[in-house]
Amino acid sequence: MAMFQNRFDDEKHSLRLSEDGSYTAYSKEYNEHYHSTKDGAFSESLQKHIIPAYNLTREKNEIYILDICYGLGFNTLATILYYKEHAPQKKLFIYSPELDVSLVKSLINFNYPKEFEPLREIIEAVSQDGLYEDENFRVEVFLGDARKYVRRFEKKFDVVYQDAFSPSVNPMLWTQEYFADIKNSLREDGIITTYSTALKTRLALYNNGFLVYLNKGEVFRNATLASCKLLANYELVNMEHKIACNPDVRPIKDEELFLSH
Repeated sequence: MAMFQNRFDDEKHSLRLSEDGSYTAYSKEYNEHYHSTKDGAFSESLQKHIIPAYNLTREKNEIYILDICYGLGFNTLATILYYKEHAPQKKLFIYSPELDVSLVKSLINFNYPKEFEPLREIIEAVSQDGLYEDENFRVEVFLGDARKYVRRFEKKFDVVYQDAFSPSVNPMLWTQEYFADIKNSLREDGIITTYSTALKTRLALYNNGFLVYLNKGEVFRNATLASCKLLANYELVNMEHKIACNPDVRPIKDEELFLSH
C-alpha cells in the first residue's frame, strides 16, 4: 500500500504498519502513535474526521477547516482526496499548526498509502514550503504553537479536526480554556471532530456550551463530535447523566498545568 521508499525512521520517529495496511509513525518523544494502529491511519482519518465533517457541511460551497495538529498530514490529505472524489466543485481552505518542524520537512519521504499518489505535488509543496494552493484547495501549515495560532482566528472555521496527541501526554491541547479558544475560532454552526471519548475531554467541550455526540461505526472505535447546534443522524451524549455518574471527573484546566510546572 505504501508508495514511497522508507527513509522516514529517525531519532524521533519510527514507522509502524497499521491494520488497514497504511503506515503511521510512533513518536518517541510522546511515546504514542500518530494514529490508532487498530483502526488504521487512513481509515481513522476518514471515519473519525473527514466523512462526518463532509456530511455535516454538505450544503456549503466553501469550507474552512482547522486541522489540529498537522502531524503526518493524513487528515488534510484524506480530506482533499475525499472532496476530489465526492465534491470536486467545492473549495477547501485548510489551516494546520504543527510544532515539529523537522517532521513536516521529512514527510516528503513518508510511506503514504497509494491512494495519496495523485497528491504528490501537494505533499512536496507542504513539506518544502508549508503552503499549497490551486483553484480549489489552499493548505497552510503553521510551524509553531497551536494555542497561539488558534487565537488568531475568530468565527472562521466550519470544521476543527481535534487530533492532537492524547490528553495524557499533550494536555495543553485538551484543556477547557483551549476549547474556549476553539469555540471562538468556529462559526456558529461549526463542528469539532475528535477520536477522544474521554469524559474529561467531553466535559471541557460541554462546559464551553458544546453539545456532545457519539460518532460510531462498524469499522472503527467510537469517537466524538461536538457542536453548538443540533446535529442530525448522530447520538447525543447525555452529559448530565455522565456527570452524575462520575462526580469526581473534572476537565483539564490551564491553571492546573501551570501549577504542576
